[in-house]
Amino acid sequence: MSSSAGDTPAGSTRQRILAATADVLGRSGTTKLSLSEVASLAGVSRPTLYRWFPSKEELITAFSRYERHIFESGMTRATAGLKGTEKLDAALRFIVDYQKSSTGARMIDIEPKQVLADFSRIIVPMSQGLQRMLSGPDAPVKAAAAIRIAISHYIIRSDDTDQFLAQLRQAVGIKHRD
Repeated sequence: MSSSAGDTPAGSTRQRILAATADVLGRSGTTKLSLSEVASLAGVSRPTLYRWFPSKEELITAFSRYERHIFESGMTRATAGLKGTEKLDAALRFIVDYQKSSTGARMIDIEPKQVLADFSRIIVPMSQGLQRMLSGPDAPVKAAAAIRIAISHYIIRSDDTDQFLAQLRQAVGIKHRD
């Protein structure tokens, strides 16, 4: 997606289609993804949808990139201007908040096999991203532990976000503060 895509009418159409895809995937999963439902929810015709995404596979691939972009830009905003422990804690809070609102949390109930396959692809890059905010020889272990805790909260949902955040903080060595 180009950086100016959101500034043009075409970019907004693409964004609407991808946002609608999130809603439909959250209800139906990838195997039962209805392009007609996506088009209807996005307020576009099927031919318009096909102009942007010639196949279901291309739409799903673009959606994966869209979700990753949303996560990465949200993380950047959440940690902007912060350093050290404050930046790390902001990143952990973002992970908790993002997970509450993410399509992936709903899809685990619909298509667990697909979600687990996705997790196997994102564990390393997510761990590496978090590791860059850590220091010390055990930074890789702390980052990996935190990401695995986050994944476990995707799989086994809990409404206790305070407990989730406390577990992430414990994994990376941030002392709890009130």
